[in-house]
Amino acid sequence: MAAKRERSVTLDDVSKAIIEQLQQDGRRSYAAIGKVVGLSEAAVRQRVQRLIEGGVMQVVAVTDPLELGFARQAMVGIRVAGPLDRVADALAGLEEVDYVVITAGSYDLLAEVVCESDQHLLDLISAKIRTIEGVVSTETFMYLELRKQTYSWGVR
Repeated sequence: MAAKRERSVTLDDVSKAIIEQLQQDGRRSYAAIGKVVGLSEAAVRQRVQRLIEGGVMQVVAVTDPLELGFARQAMVGIRVAGPLDRVADALAGLEEVDYVVITAGSYDLLAEVVCESDQHLLDLISAKIRTIEGVVSTETFMYLELRKQTYSWGVR
């Protein structure tokens, strides 16, 4: 999802129901969703497009990085001196980074990274992340096994 929304999207009950349908199965057809939420296929398509353009959601294939040749996943905790936005944006621009959040606590930022090897991870940390202006320190939490990953938490 985009870090900053370009425009605000109002989530009424129908839009929330569409989101829940796509959380259950991102391949569900607009016609099938329309039957559940009481809209035509075209109306569902338009709503989904507005939700995507508004940064409310994405419809993507969630993959297992190990199965695709990426042997190393990690979460990197980052401490920053100065403005967080500039560092967060620089991290978000790195190809290996798939998730960046500004946090409260021991770290200013958390970045999830996906790498092809331990050497790739080392190069990423040393040559890319630690060279970003404002990065003071990093701590890397290597993933050993993924036990749960879900995107079906519903809407409020």
